[in-house]
Amino acid sequence: MSQAFQSICILRLSAIGDVCHAVAAVQAIQRAHPKASITWVIGKIEAMMLKDLPGVELVVFDKKLGKQAYSQLKQTFKGRQFDVLLHMQVAFRANMAARCIPAKQKIGFDKGRSKELHSLFINKRIAPQSEPHVLEGFAEFARTIGVEFTTPTWEMPVTQQDRDVASKLLEGLDRILVIAPAASKAERNWLPERYAALADYAHKKGFSVVLSGGPTELERTLGAQIQAKSHAPIVDLIGKTSLKQLLCVLEQASLVVAPDTGPAHMAVTMGTPVIGLYAHSNPKRTGPYLYQDYVVEVYHANLKQQKGKDVEQLPWGTRVKGHDLMAQIKTETVLAMFDQVVEKESL
Repeated sequence: MSQAFQSICILRLSAIGDVCHAVAAVQAIQRAHPKASITWVIGKIEAMMLKDLPGVELVVFDKKLGKQAYSQLKQTFKGRQFDVLLHMQVAFRANMAARCIPAKQKIGFDKGRSKELHSLFINKRIAPQSEPHVLEGFAEFARTIGVEFTTPTWEMPVTQQDRDVASKLLEGLDRILVIAPAASKAERNWLPERYAALADYAHKKGFSVVLSGGPTELERTLGAQIQAKSHAPIVDLIGKTSLKQLLCVLEQASLVVAPDTGPAHMAVTMGTPVIGLYAHSNPKRTGPYLYQDYVVEVYHANLKQQKGKDVEQLPWGTRVKGHDLMAQIKTETVLAMFDQVVEKESL
């Protein structure tokens, strides 16, 4: 499909990390089809991060509006028809949204990744892939419309003002370690005393330690617990930045440590090394894309214990369950990875 497209619609509503992956594919599409108008149907929070993305019209789908969100989508696209819709999300909510987007072709995932009636809302599929990272799935959508996609690159829509705010928040700090401690579910978080031990170790190694995250009670509580258990001076930015400002904080960091959470992938888009901490999901599928060698994980061992099979013998993306799995990630292992990354990246 190398024909010239006049109009392309992207459908990927959430989440922050996945949207970060999708940006790389969208911007590759822009370079390959410079004359095409590109519209992206996206979630409300994710749109806050990508507002003013160069050359892209963002159409916000606010799931909190319920049925009204679909009505608004239909109204927005009344009288329009896209050459192609790239339907990059298999969740039922996204599938229903696809019904409201008029397009000559609707390209979705291959049968192996289709679920929640995804197949009913598309008329073409991307090629199957062997054990792909989420980003590679999105890259295949770009390839399906004639785009050469190799190493991903990002141009995130931050302004000098965003960078200035971040610089002010980080004023006086050098060799910054950002710990983004909280995932969307508490069971995916590492233990506060172990984050604190990492903060203490990094401080002794000459790093300034910063906590980052959103304004939720879970994140604020975890941040407070880390500070209470640490002896290092810690700059607490949890709940104190917009998503764009957080991108710039992550950009100015030397290194980021995070579990399976959006800021890990935000850091990747800004070119900052990430140590990812994983227990429940396969980091080869959802880990920090450019820094998978820096992941500390107990996923594979738990998968084997719970399922009695290795990852190659199970459906790709199989998750493991348990509320205390992250406790299996030892402090010494993370500190050793910290030293390894500092040396390798010359931080």
